[in-house]
Amino acid sequence: MNILAIDAATDRFSVALGLEREARFETWLFEAAAGMRHCELAASSVEMLAKRAGIEPGDIGGVVCAGGPGSFTGLRIGFSAAKGIALALGIPFAPIPTLDFMARPFGAWPGIALPAIDAKKKAFFCAPYRMGRRLGPDMDAQPWEIAAMLAGLLGPGERALVFGPGAALLCQELQRLSPDGLKEALALGSGLRWGNAEALLEIARETGVFSQGRAAELSGNMLCGPEYLRQSDAEINLSRSGEGEGEAETLRP
Repeated sequence: MNILAIDAATDRFSVALGLEREARFETWLFEAAAGMRHCELAASSVEMLAKRAGIEPGDIGGVVCAGGPGSFTGLRIGFSAAKGIALALGIPFAPIPTLDFMARPFGAWPGIALPAIDAKKKAFFCAPYRMGRRLGPDMDAQPWEIAAMLAGLLGPGERALVFGPGAALLCQELQRLSPDGLKEALALGSGLRWGNAEALLEIARETGVFSQGRAAELSGNMLCGPEYLRQSDAEINLSRSGEGEGEAETLRP
């Protein structure tokens, strides 16, 4: 099956198109430092990849996207683009957890692999993995909480590899807060590709997310949304505004 993968979870936007051709599987990749340009890049990049690969959009058999956590705006755009393409072509759609495909390239790391996204407000989205196996749920945590988690997971002589768009800042904070033993165990991943759509595509193929046996499981995906882990600022402000209005009403005669 030909699969399209869209990762708009961070400002490192990427799209991957995987094609099954005879006995080989080809991957066509587009990635960019998107900033706030996810929306304009989504449609044009898919069209460009299909053209370069020599296929029609109708030749795509399934679409996957980053399921979260990540940027509120980016995740919404990624879901909208993926669902729109799936609905237009009448093909299945599936979200895949962001941190899972971020961690995929580090499945052979002989210690703790920690993908990290800067969640702002002095916190980070992250999850620990060992040899490709997830060790805990997605976290929306401050550096001291992450340091405590790592201290409890690291075995004798193990190191923690921190990578992803929030890695440099998180490592800086962990170095400042952590005891010497943990500081020495930290390693910063560098020299990596910006985008993660290729790893997202690989997970979709490996897990057989679009296999016939999972058709019923996928049927409700058009109604699902991103995994945010926290409320957006707009939602928090709206909630506070609603609370204030409710209190005012109770004081009226």
